[in-house]
Amino acid sequence: MTTPTLTLLTLNPHHKTVRADLKDAVGLHKTLMRLVPDDLGPTPRARAGLLFRLETAPTPKLLIQTCHQPDPTRLPRNYATHQMRSLTPMLNALRTGLTIRYRITAAPVASLTAHATPHPATGKVRGKPTPLTGDDAIAWWQRRATTAGLHTLTINATPTPRRFPRKSDRDPGPHAVLTQFDGLARITDPTQLTTAITTGIGRAKSYGAGLLSLTPA
Repeated sequence: MTTPTLTLLTLNPHHKTVRADLKDAVGLHKTLMRLVPDDLGPTPRARAGLLFRLETAPTPKLLIQTCHQPDPTRLPRNYATHQMRSLTPMLNALRTGLTIRYRITAAPVASLTAHATPHPATGKVRGKPTPLTGDDAIAWWQRRATTAGLHTLTINATPTPRRFPRKSDRDPGPHAVLTQFDGLARITDPTQLTTAITTGIGRAKSYGAGLLSLTPA
């Protein structure tokens, strides 16, 4: 039986692994995957429902969501302190017409096909994913929010500095530019919203994007 769980990790800024993870997206992802069971198949992050968001003020914290209750004892010793709660009561309380506050750090992108070449076999044109900023990023979030069962009432968009710089072009770290969206919204479809919360929104989920959190307005 799944138990959707939200975990808050307050990181120890003096821990050498914490310092390393805050500079390396791939390293942080590997550390957080220690929270969930091994042997989850070819897509372990998705199977575990692992989503997370890094918040740095006033101290670095990680908000982490999983399908099952995670095991913080598998983290490095003294890596962080933790608080944990079930998401089930919040998911059960979602109702059409309810106004909520939301927050999501997302990776808005568009697939640009102007210079794309059709696939030689299928003929399909696959555009290059291009990060969106400013008004384009806001329009992207409005579309995604609608699909997720939300009608946005207010939107505050904050570009997020790239916290995980690549060491070289060959590193598998994120290409995406992250933007944090905060505001008020009205629920239009609780079923769609539940799916969006539990599966995440957009790209770069392994690198701190896609976790939608809600609080009462």
